[in-house]
Amino acid sequence: MKPIQDIYPHLTTPRNVVITTHQKPDADAMGSSLAMYHFLTSLGHSVTVVSPTNWAKWLDWMPGSANVIDYELQRDRGEAALQQAQWVFCLDFNVLVRTKHMANSLRQGAYDRVLIDHHQQPEVALFTWGISDTAKSSTCEMVYDFIVEGGYSDRITPAIADCLYAGVMTDTGSFRFPSASASVHRMVADLKDRGLKHTLVHEHIYDNFLENRLRFIGHILLHRMDVFYEYNTALISIPKKDLLRYEIKTGDTEGLVNYPLSIQGIKLAALVIDRDEERKWSFRSKGDFDVNTFARNYFEGGGHYNASGGRSSDSLDTTVQHFIEALKENALQLQ
Repeated sequence: MKPIQDIYPHLTTPRNVVITTHQKPDADAMGSSLAMYHFLTSLGHSVTVVSPTNWAKWLDWMPGSANVIDYELQRDRGEAALQQAQWVFCLDFNVLVRTKHMANSLRQGAYDRVLIDHHQQPEVALFTWGISDTAKSSTCEMVYDFIVEGGYSDRITPAIADCLYAGVMTDTGSFRFPSASASVHRMVADLKDRGLKHTLVHEHIYDNFLENRLRFIGHILLHRMDVFYEYNTALISIPKKDLLRYEIKTGDTEGLVNYPLSIQGIKLAALVIDRDEERKWSFRSKGDFDVNTFARNYFEGGGHYNASGGRSSDSLDTTVQHFIEALKENALQLQ
């Protein structure tokens, strides 16, 4: 994988470009993809954004979201875009399995793949150009750096600023995580100077749900949260029947894993959801407990030091028991 800077001399030649991200894209994934879409389009490239799956409706406010192809629903259109592509930008993921049913097509394509990502252990051999920097707060911060360091600051429109801010705000936990470095705040100041309306972006992200979600959260915190004080850990486990009862849609569980971290003394928060084909895990931690390693060791996952995800093919009850056994094995690190 050649350094990302090596692509700059080629940016002035228009190409057919596809931008893609991980399945069930969050604000950072969608924000970085759409910001890159607007930027490359401004340089004369023909750009298509293809998401591996659907996304949360509360991301539909993002400029350009109406043009994004949902690969699961529109596979023919997605495949046609990939077949015509000369470049494919891979944003906010670094292993092809994160793109679900798109993975085989992405692996077999003859185009150049470009990586911009901040997760650990990338499949670097797959990419022509790229950057992988786990110290970065978000992929949106990295897309901002890509634009600015290429000498294209003047291309940052209010639409690009809004998309970038959404990703960096959510991935830093509204700027409270350690990854919210001084450079992140300088970036936000620059975006403000370029027309960012940060209050509106915050409202779009956090004040844009239906009543059922709030009632769902109340039910989950009251009935589905267990606290293991001996391990400084809290677990939320959500059965499929709760998702059906409250008509929970994609994105409605976003951020739920962070709630237990507000409990005094809790070092590890975990969320497991009983999905159709598998059980999906989310992990968050404070301090020196590495949930990236935890997820990789026990739940076929990974991510960041203090934020990661995983999966299990076991039943909900069985995977919860597996989690409890994992807590016992990590008891010393959780003290």
